[in-house]
Amino acid sequence: MQVLKGAEVSAKIREQVQAILAEPGVKVPRLAIVRVGERPDDLSYERGALKKMEAFGLLAQVYAFPADISDQDFKAAFQDINEDPEVTGILLLRPLPGQICERDIEKMISPEKDLDGISPINIAKVFAGDESGFAPCTAEAVVEVLKANEIPIAGKRVTIVGRSMVVGKPLSMLMLKEHATVTVCHTRTKDLEGACRNAEILVAAAGRAKMLDARFVSEGAVVVDVGINVDENGKLCGDVDFDSILETASMATPVPGGVGTVTTAVLAKHLAEAAKRKSEKH
Repeated sequence: MQVLKGAEVSAKIREQVQAILAEPGVKVPRLAIVRVGERPDDLSYERGALKKMEAFGLLAQVYAFPADISDQDFKAAFQDINEDPEVTGILLLRPLPGQICERDIEKMISPEKDLDGISPINIAKVFAGDESGFAPCTAEAVVEVLKANEIPIAGKRVTIVGRSMVVGKPLSMLMLKEHATVTVCHTRTKDLEGACRNAEILVAAAGRAKMLDARFVSEGAVVVDVGINVDENGKLCGDVDFDSILETASMATPVPGGVGTVTTAVLAKHLAEAAKRKSEKH
């Protein structure tokens, strides 16, 4: 089985980012990472994003707020960041604490600065196949992994396990745009094994540690594991039992070192594209 490492895909995206930054009139963009509280997975993603921005020659600043900040205070602070001309793009780490109305923030964020596809305007564009809207970075990262490894998508049977607005739903639209035949599964899918075994490309995005093993994978299938979980030994693992599919899958992404690395690279690419669009406007 071929292991599809994220670092190689990330390096290709870095070249695309450098090409955008080299265009006349494009200023080095600044990313605002907005975090409320100190959830370990938020901090982990924040560290990865900061590291990636620095490696790609981009600027980034963290705006951290206490977990108990009021809805009103957070909205006022978020509006300031949203309207700051020095901020090219925004990454909002979610979910937000319960006292903050996340829906309101999604509506507030400027679609031009919304790099992770949370604005209703950008989501609508993704579903309409309009490339002027930024798709959620993780969903786009899955497509980038397949394309960078020259894995054909058109005409393929793709099964996605997970129906969130972060991965499952937007990814199904991105796959349809690439002319795949898409099945979206979830916890209530009858005969989940059968639906997964039917796939030539299987994407695991359910958020449950080692949920899928060799029984779910057809001979020669390509497996993309989006899950980031902690197993019983405290180690990072995906939604796929990686060791069990070594003899079955033809290719698979590891966790860690797979899709996560590409997700932050896509974020950097979106930031560079936002800077380019800004320069074209002016």
